[in-house]
Amino acid sequence: MKILTLPLLAALASAQITPDRIRNAASEPQNWLTYNGGYAGTHHSALAQIQAGNVAGLQLEWVWQARSIEKFETTPLVVDGVMYFTGPPNTIVAIDARTARVYWSYTHPLPEITYPCCGKVNRGLAILDKTLYMGTLDAKLIAIDAVSGRRKWETKVADYTQGYALTHAPLVVKDKIIVGPAGGELGVTGFIAAYDARSGRQLWKFNTVPQPGEPGNETWGRESWKHGGAPVWVTGSYDPALNLTYWGTGNPGPDWNASMRPGDNLYASSVVALDADTGERKWHFQFTPNDAWDFDSVQVPVLADMEWKGKPRKLMLWGNRNGFFYVLDRASGEFLLGKPFTKQTWAKGLDDSGRPIRVPGAVPSAQGTEIWPGVQGGTNWYAPSFSPRTGLFYLTAWMEYHGTYFSWEQQYERGKWYSGGAVQAVTAPTRRDPQYKREKDSGYAVVLALNPSTGEKVWSYDMTDMSESGLLTTGSDLLFSGNREGYFFALDARTGKLLWKRYLGGAVMASPITYTVDGRQMVTVACGHSLFTFALAKQ
Repeated sequence: MKILTLPLLAALASAQITPDRIRNAASEPQNWLTYNGGYAGTHHSALAQIQAGNVAGLQLEWVWQARSIEKFETTPLVVDGVMYFTGPPNTIVAIDARTARVYWSYTHPLPEITYPCCGKVNRGLAILDKTLYMGTLDAKLIAIDAVSGRRKWETKVADYTQGYALTHAPLVVKDKIIVGPAGGELGVTGFIAAYDARSGRQLWKFNTVPQPGEPGNETWGRESWKHGGAPVWVTGSYDPALNLTYWGTGNPGPDWNASMRPGDNLYASSVVALDADTGERKWHFQFTPNDAWDFDSVQVPVLADMEWKGKPRKLMLWGNRNGFFYVLDRASGEFLLGKPFTKQTWAKGLDDSGRPIRVPGAVPSAQGTEIWPGVQGGTNWYAPSFSPRTGLFYLTAWMEYHGTYFSWEQQYERGKWYSGGAVQAVTAPTRRDPQYKREKDSGYAVVLALNPSTGEKVWSYDMTDMSESGLLTTGSDLLFSGNREGYFFALDARTGKLLWKRYLGGAVMASPITYTVDGRQMVTVACGHSLFTFALAKQ
């Protein structure tokens, strides 16, 4: 469906999203120009119209309903009053951010069979000039005219029949569109690649599973690199001053039988820092060498400039799926701090270089081994946040969550699940009764505020059930999030006190955003199969 209207044409005629505007996104908080709101991945906005004193007055402004019952994990973009977002499996919609009136929609045609790991999801878009960019489940990168909704070009990133898929929002850096494929459970060999924004031509490619002759290939014993995984399925970050782009990588394959791939398995379960112009690796840090637990390190790399031991330093803050919070020097990759933020039993701790000291026997086995955290990890892909006002790092964490990990021998078969095991996780069914009393060891979610200088907990907001919601902090020291119970809520970002909540009736599996339209601050979040937008009453 394409509905060209004069209001849309007028709105877009002056909206030229240049690389400078994206680099300086923090200076125009009325918009939301990238998946994480800006290159630093902080998921923070300077907007402060909605405050602790008036947040209780938030009212539902509009609702937009998707036409699919697949998981709705989108984080929209907002450009000068126009909202762009993806709906599952590969639809782009442009609407009026004031009213949710649809300007146009575009649906990418998919083959009858695709091979996504965990649902037919798409998490978002990138924009440059007047062009939108989306990755697809059949492993293509497409460019769509933001005014008309017409396709400009399409390029093949990988062969989807081998298990590759694109599910994350692309990242725009200068004149390049950077993406990487998912597919770690289907025996792919991961990579990160940059494409020319105008033509779709590939400009560089970095293999997250090193090929023969490349540094790191020797860390894959028994030629396991051939189906090594290390996928990408969450958007990375970028430091313009260093010209480095940072990407987290997923698990090695097969997931739960590490004996089939002896060695550290670089660069799986790692963060890689790449030269944005060439794709050359400048440094890497591996959070979980020879990962036997499916601890994908695809969490958003959060970049913060802070004092470290009395001196200014460029830092990277990382709440990892393996249960540890990390602080790295993002210029060099130097390990500075590591501390558990949830119960974990697979490592005794981290050594001076940040390498985990593993607990003997705490690995998947034929008979099953009980391990904390469970398969979803201490946290996962949902966006954390860093507030430069409070100086705190916030994440959605799973507590008292564990599972029984099994392992078995498995041969690779093209297009089939390649896991080498399974996990029986202890996680209770969805519980929406506020009077429910949590059972011991049943697992629950929290919003956790950490002091990045020490890794210590400052406060936590406990929920009855689990949560797969990202976080948003604002210039008025509010924190917005949601949960699987169906609530969307606001906390005091300094204390964790609940200030407002609204029952939406579905699971929040996305990250909220905020922006302004006609001078009014709005907050939007995907929940269930709909987009919900809230604002204060008009004065």
